[in-house]
Amino acid sequence: MNISRRNFLGGMAAVGLIDLTPKLNKAQVFGGQRRIVAGPGRSMLMNSGEKLTDLWLYNNSLPGPEIRIKEGELLDVYFQNKLTTPTTIHWHGVKVPNAMDGVSGLTQPAVEPGEAFSYKFRIFEPGTYWYHAHTMGWEQVARGLYGPLIVEGVKDFETDHDITMMVDDWRLDKDGQIDEASMGSLHDWAHRGRLGNWLTINGKSQFRTSVKINSRIRLRLINSSNARILKLKLTGGVGLRVSLDGNPSNLASISKFELGPAQRIDLLLDVGTEPLFLHDLSSREKILAGIIEPSSHLGRGIVKRDPLIPNRLESTPSNLKHAKRLKVHMQGGARGNLSHASFNGENYSIRHLARFEKKVWAFNGIVGTYEHELGEVKRGDIVILDVFNDTAWPHAMHLHGHDFWIRSSKQLNDHHVDVKRDTYLMDPKEKAELIFLADNPGQWLLHCHMLEHMASGMGAVISVL
Repeated sequence: MNISRRNFLGGMAAVGLIDLTPKLNKAQVFGGQRRIVAGPGRSMLMNSGEKLTDLWLYNNSLPGPEIRIKEGELLDVYFQNKLTTPTTIHWHGVKVPNAMDGVSGLTQPAVEPGEAFSYKFRIFEPGTYWYHAHTMGWEQVARGLYGPLIVEGVKDFETDHDITMMVDDWRLDKDGQIDEASMGSLHDWAHRGRLGNWLTINGKSQFRTSVKINSRIRLRLINSSNARILKLKLTGGVGLRVSLDGNPSNLASISKFELGPAQRIDLLLDVGTEPLFLHDLSSREKILAGIIEPSSHLGRGIVKRDPLIPNRLESTPSNLKHAKRLKVHMQGGARGNLSHASFNGENYSIRHLARFEKKVWAFNGIVGTYEHELGEVKRGDIVILDVFNDTAWPHAMHLHGHDFWIRSSKQLNDHHVDVKRDTYLMDPKEKAELIFLADNPGQWLLHCHMLEHMASGMGAVISVL
C-alpha cells in the first residue's frame, strides 16, 4: 500500500506547520524501578486537531516512554497489562537473559489481562534499541505497542543534541481509525506484509523539532513499522553514519539510506542555521517525514566539530573451518515455489495451509512454530546460518539474544566489512551467511521481522546449550 501525498497532507490543513519541540515521554522511576503499563489509549496521528485514533499504548504515549540508561546499568521494569488481551515485551537487539526475552510461549508465559511481570537485566552494549509487544506482534505493534530504548555509552561521541525518531506507517480508514477490516489480511501476510497509508515520526506526521544553531546532533532512527522498508533521504545536510542496530559501523557520509523493519541507524549531523528535511521515498511520491530546524532562541552549539576517530570494529572470525553450520532455506508466499510443507508434524499442500491454517511461509520445508528447532549449538560455538531467500519478497531477518556478522555478495561494494547487526534485510533470491558467537544460553527465535511473515510461518528456534 502506497502513502499518497494527498492522504498524507490532508490532515495538515487545519493546523499548518506549528513550530514545536516535542520531547519523548520518560518512564517514571520508583526506587530504581520503571513502570510500564500497556493499555488502550488515543493519539492524534493525523494532526488535524479533530480526529483522535484509538490505539494500544505503553503509558498512554506514542511512542511508549523513552528508556535511557547508562552502559552497564540495571534495567528494572515492572510491567502491567491493562489490555483485554495477553501481551509481553521484547527488548529488541539487547543481549538479555533468555527468561527476559519476552517471547510468550517460548521464554515466558504471556502476561494476562490484569497481571504483571518484572523484567530485570543489565545492558552492557551501548546503542540504539527498542522494545515492543511480542504476543500477536503483527497486531499489537500495528496498534502502537512500542517504544525506544537508548543505552548511553561511556565513549559516545559528544553532541549538543541526542534525538530519537521512531518512524512508522499506519493503515487508517477514512475516519482516521486503524483499518480493522484489513487486520489479519491473508493477502498482506503472503505478500510484503501490512503496509500503511499514513507516515509518522514519534506519532506525528511531519514531525518537527528545534535545535541550537551551529550544533552537532546525534540522530537515532528506528523503523518501527510492521513491514515497510523505509527509503530515507536527508536534504539540507549530510549525515555521518556511526552505528547500525546498536553496533559501531564504518564512518561514512550518507544522505540516502534504507531501513528495513526493526533496523536502526545512528547519524551525526552538523547543522548551521538552515533546516534539515527528512523525506521517505518508499511510496510513489516523496513524503516529508520530519524537519530539524535550528533556532537562535535555543542558543548556539558548544561542541567542537573536530574530525572523529573511526569506530573500532570487532573483526569477523577468520577461521570458520570448525564453525557450526545451520541451513535456513526460506520459501513460500505469493509467487513462491513452495507446494507442500510440514506443520505440527503433518505434511500439507500450501493451498491447505493458506486456507485452513493461515500459514504461507516455511524454513527448510517446515512452517515455523516454537517447536521447530533449526539446531542445537554449544555455548562458545561460532555458528554460521546459511540463509537462502528463495522467495519473491524481501525479508528482515532478526536473531534474538545475539547479533551477527554478514557475508553476502550484495555487500561487496557497501563498505560494511566487520559490521554487526541484529536484523538483516535480505533481497529476493539472495544468499547470505549470518555469523554469530553463541555466547548467550537459551532458546532463541530467528524470524522475519515483517511481522505478518513471522505469524504465517517464517520463524524457528536455535538452542544454545
